[in-house]
Amino acid sequence: MSLSKHATTVDSILESLQYRAEHQPHQMAYTFLKDGETETGHLTYLTLAQQAQAIAAHLQSLNATGQCAILLYPPGLEFISAFLGCLLAGVIAIPGNPPRRIEKTSKLEAILQDSQAPFVLTTAGFVGTIKPRLDTQAFRQLHWITTDHLDVAQAQDWQPQIIALDDIAFLQYTSGSTGLPKGVIVTHNNLLQNHQALKLSCVQSDTETFVNWLPTYHDMGLIGNVLLSLVVGKPCIFMPPVAFIQKPVRWLRSISRYKGVMSGGPNFAFDLICNYVTPDQRASLDLSEWRLAFCGAEPIRAATVDRTIALFEPCGLRREFFYPCYGMAEGTLFLAGGDRPSAPPIRYVDDLALERNQVVPARQNAPHARAIVGCGHPWLDTKIVIVNPDTLSRCAESQVGEIWVSGATVAKGYFNRPVETEQAFCASLRDPTEGPFLRTGDLGFLQDGELFITGRLKEIMIFSGLNRYPQHIEQSAEKSHAVLRPNCGAAFSVNVDGLERLVIAYEVERSMRKSLDVDEIAQSVAWTVARDHYVSLYAIMLLKPGSLPKTSSGKIQRTLCRRMFLEGTLEVLAEWKSPHTHDMRSLLMQYLNPLTHGRRYWFMARNRAKQIYYQLVRAE
Repeated sequence: MSLSKHATTVDSILESLQYRAEHQPHQMAYTFLKDGETETGHLTYLTLAQQAQAIAAHLQSLNATGQCAILLYPPGLEFISAFLGCLLAGVIAIPGNPPRRIEKTSKLEAILQDSQAPFVLTTAGFVGTIKPRLDTQAFRQLHWITTDHLDVAQAQDWQPQIIALDDIAFLQYTSGSTGLPKGVIVTHNNLLQNHQALKLSCVQSDTETFVNWLPTYHDMGLIGNVLLSLVVGKPCIFMPPVAFIQKPVRWLRSISRYKGVMSGGPNFAFDLICNYVTPDQRASLDLSEWRLAFCGAEPIRAATVDRTIALFEPCGLRREFFYPCYGMAEGTLFLAGGDRPSAPPIRYVDDLALERNQVVPARQNAPHARAIVGCGHPWLDTKIVIVNPDTLSRCAESQVGEIWVSGATVAKGYFNRPVETEQAFCASLRDPTEGPFLRTGDLGFLQDGELFITGRLKEIMIFSGLNRYPQHIEQSAEKSHAVLRPNCGAAFSVNVDGLERLVIAYEVERSMRKSLDVDEIAQSVAWTVARDHYVSLYAIMLLKPGSLPKTSSGKIQRTLCRRMFLEGTLEVLAEWKSPHTHDMRSLLMQYLNPLTHGRRYWFMARNRAKQIYYQLVRAE
């Protein structure tokens, strides 16, 4: 891949940057809304290229080419120039999430240790808040570079690099559900292939405008918004994530104001706008230009899709523009998505059969029907297969298995982690002619070419011989009591006296945290979970708002939450533990006693107890 100053193609990030600077120099590339409402910064393509080249020249003067550099920036335009400057200099960029003042630096230290990065890029105003906290013997040799004070005239000293497609562009550190950071190796070819797939599947208008609130250090915000907008040459409007979280209507007002075409986020983002955007605020919105409301990065709830459309269709958002998709850092970003425009496909399957890894169609209103949203199909050369993780053989369309992926968009592995790379990126089916595959750790099924996600392999719990998905239990718990914050809970199992027992940790609503009736909450949660899933509750931990461990993209870190529970490090406001280590059969007797929950529950409990009994018998 040649990076001459007169590039004529726009297939790669760097060639796109050079092309835009020459052919669209004064067109606005990025607009930053510091508070989610007020424009506080702009970058044209020419200014962007000049800033990036100045940073690249400075890095070259330090002989940084081929080495790693961690980027620690507050939300804003400076990160974009620094990231592109690293690529122009042949420096391996590591987008970082700078720790807040009250946060520990342990994750940042782990990334520095794992990557052995000698350089840290940041701003002059930010360096003073981070550097002193890393002033230990292990990190005193770090070279700190404040890019916002570099002279843009240094751009003339930049020496264009000849970069191969297989060269590393950047490392995307991901902790997943374990809390242990691993650097995903993303090459220039990975980016090229992923953006080609995104252009085919998502970009269909000559007037695309991107509106983004996602963090720019994360793959969805970086690759799917900041970099994709550069590749297609369309403006990107973005704001800090906290501006959206504090006032969700800001996201929609920006889409309305700038006639945003492409914007989205994880499922929780759509729940936020449904819960906190008022009827009066909705009345002022024009979302008619919003043609791609993408949703991914975590399980997509059919109920969220329905609520979003019901509330915002009067504002112009149509169902066929809601775009569920599937991806992960190990696949660069995008792995599957649907054809536009089309309404999100929803399958109703039997929940009890699903727990046995079987896909059995169900009527929408059937007692055990579960709605699962389709996430589209792979694009270009990406291939998705569903595999039995025990036998390593393909699953039939009627079976749930682990999702395996191959193709040019799959990253090269984990940086300096050969064992983990071999385990995750080098999987083979029993038929050795296919592969290697990336083992995603996600569970799902394929029907008529459409991918449906059902859960995570390592997070499945087994009670009385039956599989239980944590997100299903979390949804039941969440609905059982108003004190529990939506999308802020984790269900996991622990061993108690030789039995696997269920623990639920949930944040509480801020307005209710000082008046918690723990016994009443526990009784409501325990009953609902037993009714829906035939599982007895061992403990419930009511957590301080904002304390549940999550990834930077909002995914719940259940494994880390379990570890913190065992270590006693969760920020608990109140807790309840069952006084008994009863199994499900003894729980049946408890719920069959009218005195336990009152007579109004008794008839429902008796009927449910019959179902539980037959389910237990069938499992054994």
